[in-house]
Amino acid sequence: MDAAVEAVAGAAALHAQHAETSGGMASAIKERLRQRFAAYLDGLDEQELEAVAGTAKVPNEASDLASVFVELAALRIEVRTQSRLLKEALDQFRSVFDTLQISHAAMDQELKRARAETQEKHRELLKPLLLDVIDVRDRLHAAIKSSGARMRWYEGLFPGVLQDARASEREGIGMIVRRLERMLAERRVVPTETVGRAFDPRIATAVATVVRPGAADGQVVEELRPGFLWNDDLLRPAEVIVAKRDGKEDAI
Repeated sequence: MDAAVEAVAGAAALHAQHAETSGGMASAIKERLRQRFAAYLDGLDEQELEAVAGTAKVPNEASDLASVFVELAALRIEVRTQSRLLKEALDQFRSVFDTLQISHAAMDQELKRARAETQEKHRELLKPLLLDVIDVRDRLHAAIKSSGARMRWYEGLFPGVLQDARASEREGIGMIVRRLERMLAERRVVPTETVGRAFDPRIATAVATVVRPGAADGQVVEELRPGFLWNDDLLRPAEVIVAKRDGKEDAI
């Protein structure tokens, strides 16, 4: 490597000494330098040639390394920009998602409120109709009881015919009553059970008290008018007679 430097330095010195000579002499010197340098290169082995080539490549490698650093810096800036854009997009998505959740919750609450209001209005409209149906049922049921209570004077004249007619009448009224009771049951309207149980003021009204041997104090012994529940809520209270252990009978 040192020999190559010395050869180049010598060639440069010769070139400086004859710089002011004539053109022909300069051409001869250049040809001589070329030949000497070619002879020098021919005398180098492979390792020395690779070392000389390596020195020639240093500027290009430095230039390439600088380009790599520039590209890395640009890539770093681009990555930061993309990260910032991604973060902004995620923040916007989170904001939209939160807004959708709030809107969904508000809409769900509104639907529940509207459904409850609709059901309440439906109950308000249907309740009078159900009470009317129950009243008709009570009247028909009372008609069945009264039809068989006692025989009228004129029925003795035609006992067989009139008895059959009364039986047919009771059967027809009974069919109507059963149909009304099925219709009420389909709408979850069921009668309350009070007879033989302790008096419950939440579902019944005591209209009288009686002294009834064998009945516990406060026990319902008779139901004058049945009560009804609608979807487990009281639709109409029952009217009952309650037993007293001692004392005189009272009408409430």
